[in-house]
Amino acid sequence: MVRPKKHLGQHFLTDPAIAGRIVGALSARNASVVLEIGPGKGILTKPLMERNFENLKLVEIDSESVEYLLLNWPELKEGLVRADFLKLDLTEIGEKIAIIGNFPYNISSQIFFHILEDKDRVPEVVCMIQKEVAERIVSPPGSRDYGILSVLLQTWYDIELLFQVSPGSFFPPPKVKSAVIRLTRNNRKKLACSDEFYRKLVKTAFNQRRKMLRNSISSFLSPEESGRELFMKRPEQLSADDFISLATELESANISRNL
Repeated sequence: MVRPKKHLGQHFLTDPAIAGRIVGALSARNASVVLEIGPGKGILTKPLMERNFENLKLVEIDSESVEYLLLNWPELKEGLVRADFLKLDLTEIGEKIAIIGNFPYNISSQIFFHILEDKDRVPEVVCMIQKEVAERIVSPPGSRDYGILSVLLQTWYDIELLFQVSPGSFFPPPKVKSAVIRLTRNNRKKLACSDEFYRKLVKTAFNQRRKMLRNSISSFLSPEESGRELFMKRPEQLSADDFISLATELESANISRNL
């Protein structure tokens, strides 16, 4: 077997059985396009092609991987997008996009934030990421792993940790464990506050996660508000629904104060 070279901080999956499980976890039920992020040497691409999705696209930034893919599967030429996913305009890909991929571990959080920017266009994501990041994303309120990414993703998606993958399934073997998760867009259409205010509040709260809310989000509060029992809590004690309610209340109060 020809071993793939390592690029862009990636550890390439080499176990076809694991690849089959990952691809099998994608339903693409509500999608018009299936988009694979970072196909590399095609370990997921092959089983994806075998499922005969009507519209399969791949986004790959590495020129050597692009050359390899086109050499082995020239029929992919029309669907292969040579670009950085983090700079990709998803409106150019399709109306409803099911995303799949073995995400490079060093940019997996950035990939999720980019997906959140176009969440209504992405009904489903199946991906392999670092196990610690996967656990952080699925963590419930009260957990030490619960944070910004947990809240923002859980606001818009139902999230499942499907299975773990051992380092021996990769070349070169990573020093960390991996896990596969599935995100399915929930029924929430719109927040009662602006998305921008909501994201800002969540990020501000967790930037000083060890402090009580009255300190970490003091810039959002009036002196009267900061004394309430709610603001004696730490950010990890609030669920996504709690943050939505809080953001709605605080945005309204801030608008009123500025009138």
